[in-house]
Amino acid sequence: MSTDTPPVEPEAADALPEIAPVPAVEPTARLDSIDAYRGLVMFLMMAEVLRFGAMARNFPGSDVWRFLADQQDHVEWIGCVAHDMIQPSFSFLVGVALPFSIASRMAKGQSKGLMTAHALWRALVLILLGVFLRSVGRPQTYWTFEDTLSQIGLGYPLLFLLGWQSRKVQGIALTALLVGYWLLFAAYPTPGEGFDYVAHGVRADWPHLMNGFQAHWNKNSNPAWAFDTWFLNLFPREKPFLYNGGGYATISFIPTLATMILGLLAGGVLKERRTPWSKIGLLAAAGVVAAAVGWGLGAAGLCPVVKRIWTPSWTLYSGGICFLLLAGFYFVMDVLGWKAWAFPLRVIGMNSIAAYCLAHLVEDFLVAGFHTHLGPDVFKVFGAPYEPFVQGVATLLALWLILLWMYRRRLFLRV
Repeated sequence: MSTDTPPVEPEAADALPEIAPVPAVEPTARLDSIDAYRGLVMFLMMAEVLRFGAMARNFPGSDVWRFLADQQDHVEWIGCVAHDMIQPSFSFLVGVALPFSIASRMAKGQSKGLMTAHALWRALVLILLGVFLRSVGRPQTYWTFEDTLSQIGLGYPLLFLLGWQSRKVQGIALTALLVGYWLLFAAYPTPGEGFDYVAHGVRADWPHLMNGFQAHWNKNSNPAWAFDTWFLNLFPREKPFLYNGGGYATISFIPTLATMILGLLAGGVLKERRTPWSKIGLLAAAGVVAAAVGWGLGAAGLCPVVKRIWTPSWTLYSGGICFLLLAGFYFVMDVLGWKAWAFPLRVIGMNSIAAYCLAHLVEDFLVAGFHTHLGPDVFKVFGAPYEPFVQGVATLLALWLILLWMYRRRLFLRV
């Protein structure tokens, strides 16, 4: 998602500037750091085409390919790798952009009522776009709401309303969401010893089942799973919904909203008329505290750090990392002024919805086109074992060139 101010064309060349005090940001000014951070997030998602997992299988003795493959996959339950940070970063940045979007629309004379109607429309489009993308290749509409866009859409109306409130109210809402979601899981009874996990999508040798109090957050035996076994079966389906294979759930939009509120708080800091160094300090301090508290809750056995059901500890831990990444991008780009290096990321980040859809829809079309026009062995130029990676590089470059073409022509897909 992006702010609604017009994009700023990149300068022909950014000289390395001196470190100097930077004037306060205008309320509607677009920050290059937000676009670049969003671009990095979308690049990581698009880079799935590089297929590091296949390369690791082709080179089983390579620690490098194994490391890259691990970082390009999600952890099975507890913990975090680079790929796990895509969705929380995307959600966090929706919140970061909102104060700038509201200020921009107010400067254009839009009423609060009109902006509210637009927020509701945006939410509906995001929800349905997520459903559409999940339905590609299926014989009928696949009504499920764990897609990143659907999760954001479900919580966006409340985020928009909070965007008009004070930081205190936003903090209270954040606390209520996290505590309430924790209580929901903690109060839900754990399954008895006879519960058939295999019948609910958990393989017999799965090593991540927890005991004791933490068993309240086990895969496909928690209140989020129970809700979906009722809610998703209200929609037409090929067969009854029994479980999500990855453990993902619809009501994860509640703590995802909390992640967006963390972004909203961060965006408020960036929009304030305070010195850049104080902004960096606040963002960095918030990042360290949030990440430490989130990880500490998991280490203490009070709430495991699980992305797939978006536990409160995951919200804080991943949100803390988001704060730190935003502080880093802001420092490098908007304080030091080093911007030229991030142009490829900004091309992606300023058209994030287009990038998201392209990554989900056109990979097979591009690969088929390469094979048709350049031959079936075009990606074996460095040998068959390197074919998945070479194909991925070509596909990723093609996706970026499409986004560059759109950028140059000011074609930005907005909701």
